Amino acid sequence: MDNQNLINMARKYGTPLFTYDYETILARIEELKTQIGQYENCEFLYAAKANHNPHIVKIMVENGFGVDAVSINEAKVGLLVGCPLEKVMYTENNISDAEMDEAHELGILVNFNSIKRLHKFGQKYPGSKICVRFNPNVGAASHSTNITGGPNSKFGIAYQYVEDVKKIAEQYDLKIVGIHQHIGSGWLTLEEPQLALDVILDIARQIPGLEFVDFGGGFGVPYKPEQSRLDLQTLGAKFKEKMDAFNLEYYGNTEQKIKLRFEPGRYAICEAGKLITEVTNTKTTPEGKTYVGTNTGMNHLIRPALYGSYHGITNLSNPEGPLKTYDIVGNICESADYFAKDRELPETTPGDLLSINNAGAYGTAMSSLYHLRSIPTEVLIYKDGTDKLIKPAQSFEEIVSVYNYK
Repeated sequence: MDNQNLINMARKYGTPLFTYDYETILARIEELKTQIGQYENCEFLYAAKANHNPHIVKIMVENGFGVDAVSINEAKVGLLVGCPLEKVMYTENNISDAEMDEAHELGILVNFNSIKRLHKFGQKYPGSKICVRFNPNVGAASHSTNITGGPNSKFGIAYQYVEDVKKIAEQYDLKIVGIHQHIGSGWLTLEEPQLALDVILDIARQIPGLEFVDFGGGFGVPYKPEQSRLDLQTLGAKFKEKMDAFNLEYYGNTEQKIKLRFEPGRYAICEAGKLITEVTNTKTTPEGKTYVGTNTGMNHLIRPALYGSYHGITNLSNPEGPLKTYDIVGNICESADYFAKDRELPETTPGDLLSINNAGAYGTAMSSLYHLRSIPTEVLIYKDGTDKLIKPAQSFEEIVSVYNYK
């Protein structure tokens, strides 16, 4: 997606604007299938929390992915776009009874996160199929807040409690069809995911009759220029090696192959997305710091403010200008409202268009109406330069209509 194409989109739809490159999405899906999916019985479920726009979820489903949901509404989006029921899984995290009941009524497989919730489900729905999320005591992520495994994580049932889980399943005639883990999000290393797979396979050896083992997701992408891509080819080969050895032990033959599930979200959509914004102001302090103000903010892309995350920024209007150092900030009345600090960019002036890159994952999905500023329009761009509006920004009237104020 070249700069001029993005400028054309900004002129057509206005800014701020989320754009998604269709060809990049397809390329990332293919990489996962061919490189991570070297093991013969792999299944991919798209982690809808990364970007829940139904048009995006549908692309994943059309290309063979199921849907990994962490809310009942994400699960229903999966069904809405045509995902087969058996390929939708709801990983609960402190869900209410009402959410649990709705998932069961819809026939969605629930992945249980706690002993007490498993008890409650068994009491109400004996004889049901379940998946169980274990904490493998291994954590890895791009930021401490993204680590979802390890001794201090709130997620999953500790791996030491396998026998307790089996007793609950026996008590209520629950069928454990799968076990699950997720060590964190955004990792680029090879050691931790292999260790985590070893741990979940150790648990699998203790539970007969499993249909699948779910590794989770977390495949990272390089946000910073100096970062290298995750070596999917090597990791996929290691996974295949481990799974082949496990099958021989679990089944006693080489013909049977348990299903291995993965739940990529960020990897499939992150690099396809850009947040296009217009520079509205620049100002320099007496100390010499120059701020570049934009017409978007942390309400549209909260990752830098929340995690200190790095996002590459491109000056679409003046890509070859002399480099200068700026703080790139938004229009939100918060000191945390920034996209970059002390960042070198080509000379930037009001009216320039900037692209905040790698914004496809956890951009619009985590956005809000803070300050009553509308969540940006979203557009899908195809290889030939054509585009599809997949979510318009709300007008003031549409935003306030939910308050039933007259």
